[in-house]
Amino acid sequence: MSFTLTASPQYFPLLSNNSYPNFHFQTNPNSRNLNFQINGDASASSKQPRKKQNQPSKKEESSTSEKRNDPIVFSLDLHTHKAFLSFAWKGFERPKEEIFERYMNLKELASGHELMGMHRNPQHRIDFMEWAPGARYCAVVGDFNDWSPTENSAKEVTLAMTIMLRDGEEADDLYFQQYNYADDYDKAFQRANDEYWEPGEDRYVKNRFEMASKLYEQIFGPNGPQTMEELEDIPDAETRYKAYKEKHKDKPPEFFRYDVIDKKFRKKKPPLAYWFETRKGRKAWLKKYTPCLPHGSKYRVFFNTPEGPLERVPAWATYVLPEVEGNQPCAVHWEPPPESSYKWRNNHPKVPKSLRIYECHVGISGLEPKITSFNDFTEKSLPFIKELGYNAVQLFGVVEHKDYFTAGYRVTNMYAVSSRYGTPEDFKRLVDEAHGLGLLVFLDIVHSYSAADEMIGLSHFDGTNDCYFHTGKRGHQKYWGTRMFKYGDVDVLQWAEEYQIDGFHFHSLSSMIYTHNGFATFTGELEEYCNRYVDRDALLYLILANDILHALHPNIITIAEDATYYPGLCMPTSQGGLGFDYYTNLSASEMWLSFLDNVPDNEWKMSKIVTTLMGNKLQADTDKMILYAENHHQSISGGQSFGEILFGNIEEHSPEATELLLRGSSLHKLIRLITSTIGGRAYLNFMGNEFGHPKKVEFPTASNNFSLELANRRWDLITDKGIYSDLLSFDKDMMKLDQTERVMSRGLPSVHHVNDDTMVISYMRGPFLFMFNFHPTNSYEKYSVGVEEAGEYQIILNTDEKKYGGRGILKSEQYLQRSIRKRTDGLQDCLQVPLPSRTAQ
Repeated sequence: MSFTLTASPQYFPLLSNNSYPNFHFQTNPNSRNLNFQINGDASASSKQPRKKQNQPSKKEESSTSEKRNDPIVFSLDLHTHKAFLSFAWKGFERPKEEIFERYMNLKELASGHELMGMHRNPQHRIDFMEWAPGARYCAVVGDFNDWSPTENSAKEVTLAMTIMLRDGEEADDLYFQQYNYADDYDKAFQRANDEYWEPGEDRYVKNRFEMASKLYEQIFGPNGPQTMEELEDIPDAETRYKAYKEKHKDKPPEFFRYDVIDKKFRKKKPPLAYWFETRKGRKAWLKKYTPCLPHGSKYRVFFNTPEGPLERVPAWATYVLPEVEGNQPCAVHWEPPPESSYKWRNNHPKVPKSLRIYECHVGISGLEPKITSFNDFTEKSLPFIKELGYNAVQLFGVVEHKDYFTAGYRVTNMYAVSSRYGTPEDFKRLVDEAHGLGLLVFLDIVHSYSAADEMIGLSHFDGTNDCYFHTGKRGHQKYWGTRMFKYGDVDVLQWAEEYQIDGFHFHSLSSMIYTHNGFATFTGELEEYCNRYVDRDALLYLILANDILHALHPNIITIAEDATYYPGLCMPTSQGGLGFDYYTNLSASEMWLSFLDNVPDNEWKMSKIVTTLMGNKLQADTDKMILYAENHHQSISGGQSFGEILFGNIEEHSPEATELLLRGSSLHKLIRLITSTIGGRAYLNFMGNEFGHPKKVEFPTASNNFSLELANRRWDLITDKGIYSDLLSFDKDMMKLDQTERVMSRGLPSVHHVNDDTMVISYMRGPFLFMFNFHPTNSYEKYSVGVEEAGEYQIILNTDEKKYGGRGILKSEQYLQRSIRKRTDGLQDCLQVPLPSRTAQ
């Protein structure tokens, strides 16, 4: 086993003013200075980037720069803003050009996860690489070496631990002998059987050895030796050449164009038979060697620093135990044998034209008051989500975090799934089963919530304060108590490759983009998005993350959550945008919560509802907007779910509370229907809220004696006939409406009727007419709304049906309406329809 301490700014940081070339660093134990090597030559310092193959000449480079100088044009309903455009060009394009002078392509830029951390080398060893510029040297300590910091350490050079040969076995003859540790068969013989061909065949079964086999046949003939015994000794080159001349002695002298004048012939050894494969398999490895770091071994990285010895959980660990009773947190070497490793069975589902996202937290997804596992979620929750009609699952709290009560918002290990729910193989099975059901899997990633804990997190990782984070106040989120990255240091690509994730939800971008973390007043003026409080490093990181993800995984989906609605969130990076596919409308849930808490029902403003749900003026692509009535914030962040606000404690209600239940049920359906149909091509719902979950979520903390009673979902409420099962039925039919009629993917709605007095909203989306009456008491027998096309209109969804917990006022004969020629709402034709209070059609 070999361990290497390298400080590799090839990956960290990308945006520092002291930009480093693509060099390999190592520390000097006698000083805090870093020495690095350039192409094998020692050097004290250098800032000249290494020359890349096929790098354009200065002339070509100049022409390329001229092409990139095209003005950035934002598709906004605003006048061109020179200051913002200049900021975008200076902040994004030029640093990107500098980066791509150093890296061949995006794949190389994002390949840090392939080198850092613990990896098996094909030449029967395990390599470990960590980035810790503040350390003198490092060692890997674990249960495999009794936690000794003196063994398996890397100081000035790479040290290798002696490979443990089994008794009676000899070391490999070939120094380059490689082993495929993951395969459960020996390729040397399996492939020989698969690829062997008989002489005289027109084509070989596989052409892997075609050139070698032709050469072999040319030397030995079609019936040459097939075993090493038959091969016998091959004469030396001089003897063979003399025999060749004797065979062709009748040829003219010019036939022998080249003759031998040097008598120093080397005796040739017989070549390896072409059917032998150099790389051997797992069985051959286990037969010869003993694993030096067994699967499941616990380990940490030991640093010797000027401030003293430190032990840390490796930054690139893929499996971590953050809560070890009585012990320090540690990483787990996760390399299961082939019979235990998960085999992918399903392909990625096709990306749909509209997204119906079901947001989940694995730990609270069960009925019982306990931490639910990945396997339980796979077996119980995924089929239920599919039955509801959603086509995507968004998971938060999956990335490893220190404390369960933080719901995943104190991240400690960016590349590890939380061990509370199961193993990496369990999570792979969850994703694979979701794909088998046709569900996309999105992952919530939280850059601005990195834990400040020094025992397990990245804070003061190598004994210095600026290894991964900014120093001083800028390195701390004063409201959340978390650390702020020097952006460019974190790589999200591993999740896409290792776990087959279909998309990422970038949480709290405003905390990343601004040095004030978004805690400032925004009026919507463009000057606020290009001033000195904007972190250009964070913006460039987001641009590169989108470029990398979309270039290497064209079907991946990225979602931006930004409370300030930074201009160009979903515009292509080539046009000056950040390159996201969707952005979330955070104002919608805040508006609904404000109405429910503070505004009487008869004072709700329809104009405000429409303006808020139709999106922000700075975002041109409204069709890329994700709307939700409530997500996990309302249930988890110390607030109340809409169900808790509307219904209270329903179990204690007497029969006299029927009116209260009817109000709550009606508003619950109205809010969800208009939110899902008036915005963009995506809608999100937090698990349980589709049926009006009556309780908020409380994670176990000292304030509730670490109880799990409220850290679950009350699925038992929907098994009996009642208000919850009725709301669930409505949500199913609402999802089915988009599934069968493609409502959300039919372009943006045409809102033609908004009346604050009657509290009625009406809009068209494709051939569908939506009508909402929010008035708490007023019903209308013949309410006139304009329609774009004359003809017959059939009601296909009515919130007031009894199966949805409504009153069932409309009769079946009223479900078919004919338009009349009457100019209304600026349209030539109109419908006159019955519109009961607090209903929608």
